[in-house]
Amino acid sequence: MRLSVLDQIPIVAGGDGPRAIRETFALAQLADRLGYERYWLAEHHNTTALACPAPAVMIPQVAARTQRIRVGSGGVMLSHYSPLKVAEAFHVIEAMHPGRIDLGVGRAPGSDGRTARALAHGPGALGIEHYPEQLMDLYGYLAGDLPAEHPFRSVRAIPEVAGLPELWLLGSSTVSGTYAAELGWAFSFAHFISPEGGEAVIRNYRERFRPSPALAEPRANMGVSLTCAETDEEARELSWSRWCWRIMSNRGMGGGIPSVETARAFPYNERELAYIEHMQGLSIHGSPGRCLAKLEELSATYDVDEFVVLTITHDPAARRRSYELLAEAAGIAAPPAAPGEARAEAPSPSPSP
Repeated sequence: MRLSVLDQIPIVAGGDGPRAIRETFALAQLADRLGYERYWLAEHHNTTALACPAPAVMIPQVAARTQRIRVGSGGVMLSHYSPLKVAEAFHVIEAMHPGRIDLGVGRAPGSDGRTARALAHGPGALGIEHYPEQLMDLYGYLAGDLPAEHPFRSVRAIPEVAGLPELWLLGSSTVSGTYAAELGWAFSFAHFISPEGGEAVIRNYRERFRPSPALAEPRANMGVSLTCAETDEEARELSWSRWCWRIMSNRGMGGGIPSVETARAFPYNERELAYIEHMQGLSIHGSPGRCLAKLEELSATYDVDEFVVLTITHDPAARRRSYELLAEAAGIAAPPAAPGEARAEAPSPSPSP
């Protein structure tokens, strides 16, 4: 089993964006040392609880602070941007860190509707119905291979680079899986967003996959929400912060990821308690053995051997410990450093509030 990290750069209650970014650097360096496969930065806008509206800015910073782990976007919300601009940004990043960069693309807005309109403000903005064309244009610019009849055939994404970022399409529906299959890209199923029906989505992707210059055979992984602790009870307690944050977001409340104490004392109504109970049944939380057993079950059910793990807790130390425990349980390990290769050391973590 291969394990990777999905980081939404959570801002804890009482904290701020700069501190959240410092915690991301510390977590990335830890994941690098532990043997995680890749480190993906998510994209979200207009929220006080997440600090990553610009994965393309964060990726080279994380890559510069790590040695081995692949670093990428999980993902860039392409509907907001010109494919040429995204291709240019990732050509620059690939030039700085050749062979270590992933470009994961999604079609969700990563925001509310009003914010999505603000991001698209200006002449030439395209609707979501143009997303398939944007995907094809993005690949064309990245590879320098736009069709002969394309109006921008002579436009090049600079600087020119020897290789491409590893291309992933992210999604939670058959539509996204079909796009990935027809383009010949790898596919990441967002189980943490839509944990039901994924078997058919991934099966459809594999069956419809067409080889491409980017990828010869289908490749799929799964994004999961997971909290691991020494005991099942401790993991359940830590998870209350995330569950409460979801309720607060649904109510339109601001603020960062709440403490367990705040989450426990929150005045939930009956519908919200039922929603939390539903989420408890779908999320993965527990001791290392329990979390690993659940991943092994999902691996067999969905036919995937890599999980991109999203962990959100109020205490950054508990988040780091969750990834440590999971890595130990799964038996993953980073390859030994080459002779003379220096390993990046994590900075001192920020103190908990």
